[in-house]
Amino acid sequence: MIRASVQSLAPYVPGEQPKLKRLVKLNANENAYPPSPKVAEALRAFDADALRRYPDSESSKLRHHLARRYGCKAENVFVGNGSDEALRLAVHAFVRNAAHVGVFKPTYSLYKVLADIREAPMDEFPLPDGDAALSRFRLPDPAPDLFCLVNPNAPTGTVFGIDAVRAFARAIAPTVLLIDETYALFAGRDCLALALEEPNVVVSRSFSKAWSLAGLRVGVLVGSAENVGAIFKIKDSYNVDALAQELALAALSDPEWMQANVRKILATRDRFAGELRKRGWFVQESATNFLWTLPGPPHAALEVLGRLRARGILVRHFAEPGLDKFLRITVGTDEQMDEILALLGR
Repeated sequence: MIRASVQSLAPYVPGEQPKLKRLVKLNANENAYPPSPKVAEALRAFDADALRRYPDSESSKLRHHLARRYGCKAENVFVGNGSDEALRLAVHAFVRNAAHVGVFKPTYSLYKVLADIREAPMDEFPLPDGDAALSRFRLPDPAPDLFCLVNPNAPTGTVFGIDAVRAFARAIAPTVLLIDETYALFAGRDCLALALEEPNVVVSRSFSKAWSLAGLRVGVLVGSAENVGAIFKIKDSYNVDALAQELALAALSDPEWMQANVRKILATRDRFAGELRKRGWFVQESATNFLWTLPGPPHAALEVLGRLRARGILVRHFAEPGLDKFLRITVGTDEQMDEILALLGR
């Protein structure tokens, strides 16, 4: 009764969410700081009676606000139940039966799951080393229908510039390029303009990271009216609940709070990266709120993972060959990062 492709599916594995008495969660790239106080105010003021009615099925107020922020029209903006919904719908909207999905490796592991659900083979290519390599990259024939580019990349934290991404998008057309900008607000640069300029580009955004709203589940997809219209055709009827729409608007009304949190995280990230390098660790230059790092001798990834976990500190380890020697460490508060450094010693 269950489809064979689902029976054999390897599901997406999120960052561990254990129930420990004392827990420092640095394994899911959540924001170290709470959202704007305006979110709490909106939550207190929310009329619970509104919950007996269905929410706005098109998130109209939120889409219009985002359109003004992005310099486009509301018809260019889709709001989803987390950016993961936008990614899932893009795979269904842009990938034909038996066509492929393309990615650079390493990448966000959910893409493989979404492609497998769609029964679309995945084409994997080594992550280009810098802008020049991305600009020169060409897809083999036949090309995938959809190419998913995380920029800044997860899990490495590296970022490509807009000119290189534009050249890449034009080189692979008519393949649709989905640029996943979950971490773009930490990078200080983005490729949003390409979604409004290039007919084969869409950009996804998330409220989970810089906006400190991972528990709310709100994501965005931006693109041409035609591309966004295709996403709307296949979305759930009421895909974003009324409370999420209201609280996301409250967060957006206070961008200064978000930007202040981002600045604190970046300062902590750079200081922590410097301390790890002093201890002989390899630390990839990061444009995100996390670090991709290879422990220096005598430490090894699994040994550090276990030592931190014993103290209630969670970081992310990937068992996949080629990634298994590395750790991905979310940037927390200064106090949390200092605790890690104290455990590692000099």
